[in-house]
Amino acid sequence: MYDYMGAMVEDIMNAFDDYDWDADDRDSLYEQMNDDLWVDDSVTGNGSGSYFFDREKARDAIRGNEETLIEAIEEFGDDPKDYEKALKEPEWADVTIRCYLLGQAIDRVLDDLGY
Repeated sequence: MYDYMGAMVEDIMNAFDDYDWDADDRDSLYEQMNDDLWVDDSVTGNGSGSYFFDREKARDAIRGNEETLIEAIEEFGDDPKDYEKALKEPEWADVTIRCYLLGQAIDRVLDDLGY
């Protein structure tokens, strides 16, 4: 099963030096990171709509993570059309999971960095 959290923490750590975040406290840094990484294709894929740029890789990542996908869809509005979309568009489903987990991944990175 694909480890979304582990992959995202690694991606955020890799992207950390690419940004010039200027914050006085953890909350401000978190907000800046969330805003920037929300659309960073190397972290969420939300900028272009794809992280892997490969439907099969996205489908493989989702396999075993369906419960997280359901939680994400519920969190983002629980629209019945989104469940149907997730079945037809694995890249969309993958990005949805990544956006849903972004805040948790940022918190882990900030903890690891001692913020």
